[in-house]
Amino acid sequence: MSSMLKLLATALLLSSSLVASVENKKVEKFLEESFKNNPNILSLKVTVADKMPLEQLKGWESLVVNIEATVKTKTENKVVKQKMIWFTNGDVITKELTDLKTGNEFKDLVSPSFKNEYYKKENLIYGNANAKHKVVIFSDPLCPFCREFVPKTIEEMRSQPEKFAIYYFHFPLPSLHPAAVELSLAATAAELQGNKDVILNLYKVEIDPNERDITKILAAFNKTMKTDIKEADIKSDAVMNHNKQDLEIAEEVMVQGTPTLFFDGKIDKTKKLYKKAL
Repeated sequence: MSSMLKLLATALLLSSSLVASVENKKVEKFLEESFKNNPNILSLKVTVADKMPLEQLKGWESLVVNIEATVKTKTENKVVKQKMIWFTNGDVITKELTDLKTGNEFKDLVSPSFKNEYYKKENLIYGNANAKHKVVIFSDPLCPFCREFVPKTIEEMRSQPEKFAIYYFHFPLPSLHPAAVELSLAATAAELQGNKDVILNLYKVEIDPNERDITKILAAFNKTMKTDIKEADIKSDAVMNHNKQDLEIAEEVMVQGTPTLFFDGKIDKTKKLYKKAL
């Protein structure tokens, strides 16, 4: 490429970045003005964190918007952080878009992309970090569908380490399966102690999902894993920080339920894209 072509290419790149920045500012200003009409909002910051074209609707984009506000309540002022999905075609902005043919809400088809910095080496359970495909699994080990789906899915991919890098993130659902919280912490503790195939075996642990007695939960875990994980182990800083990081990343990519899969950085609502690469 000639120096002149390189210069033009650079100018075009800078120009498109500037346009995107200006459009983001316009959206942020509009939403800030809209939300400020609420007298209980004391301070507000709106940021467009991500934007993706809607493949099903030409000319439209989905926006992932971060909202950070200080809200006045009867007892105290609270800081509220929230992610929202909005849609725009450059002239119109809306929170709801419905496909007339299918009745599907477009917001159910959108998720923030899984950024490169989220692929943590401590979450890589099988495969090569430089593998052709990256598969991310968010799961609760006591979710009935997860118990059937996750081990089978992992088994299908782990024999091809150059093709699949499998990243696992703990996403227990305490309101549905309280025991899953301690099980997830125990799994992290076991991995940090050097135990192998912890995640696969995690789905074999038999425990009442509503169990809250840590002693009983760890006894069931250790029986299955043939380990000796203690309460002090699951409360260590290393374990707590690892699982906290998993939940923070889940929040960043707006994980709502389990199992949630990402394939090569994009959410896979079908949970079947990896099969095409087998």
